Amino acid sequence: MQLKALTSAALLAGAQAFVAPGASKPALALRAEEVEAAPVEVAPVAEAAPEAEVVAPVAEVAAVAPEPVLTTPSVRSTRAPPRAWDIALDMPAGISAPFGYFDPAGLGKKVTEKRAKYFRECELKHGRVAMLAAFGFPIAEHFHPLFGGNIDVPSYVAYQQTPLQTFWPVVLLYVGIVEIFSVFTFENPFGKGGFWTLKDDRVPGDFGWDPMDMYPTDPAGRVEMQTKELNNGRVAMIAVAGMVAQELVTGAKLF
Repeated sequence: MQLKALTSAALLAGAQAFVAPGASKPALALRAEEVEAAPVEVAPVAEAAPEAEVVAPVAEVAAVAPEPVLTTPSVRSTRAPPRAWDIALDMPAGISAPFGYFDPAGLGKKVTEKRAKYFRECELKHGRVAMLAAFGFPIAEHFHPLFGGNIDVPSYVAYQQTPLQTFWPVVLLYVGIVEIFSVFTFENPFGKGGFWTLKDDRVPGDFGWDPMDMYPTDPAGRVEMQTKELNNGRVAMIAVAGMVAQELVTGAKLF
């Protein structure tokens, strides 16, 4: 048995000695070819993988991101903030050459819309009364048929004459009837508006009285007519003040 084992070992050693040196390389060469071929097949996959990783997050972000136009600061900055109410811009009636918006006392600065409309209501009422006074003041001094024509004095003291002292209650009654209509143009003084607050829908000086249908229908024409009325009323207030001052100084009629 030992002889057989030695004989087998010698034959195996002799067989390995007769094998050519390159006989064991085909397996290695096959593995090398597989390694060289692998990058060629895998390379496109390796290059596509980063693209997939980049595109996927962008698609997800675009799906949830808001519209860029709505959140861009430059778009918000182009929207002008709402301006405050301004008497010179929102009440253009009465603004005319050569002075434009004339307010030397600054009464219209930093006032609310309701307060400015109250000032305009007062201005219109005083202007209308002054226009009537400027017309009647000089005429009454030369044409006075009431009370038998016996009241022939300067107009600034005519109301002190004896017959007119009993006539004034009748005058106040008629004036009160006219003035009662203006009471309803104001808010309830005991409510939220307080005293001397016009109603929100009140147009200063508008009592809906236009018997000759002279009020224009277009906005530009209305502003023009309102400006004329205001300017004539302002001149009349100055004129009446001058008439009274003249008669107080001279003690006589105007002419």
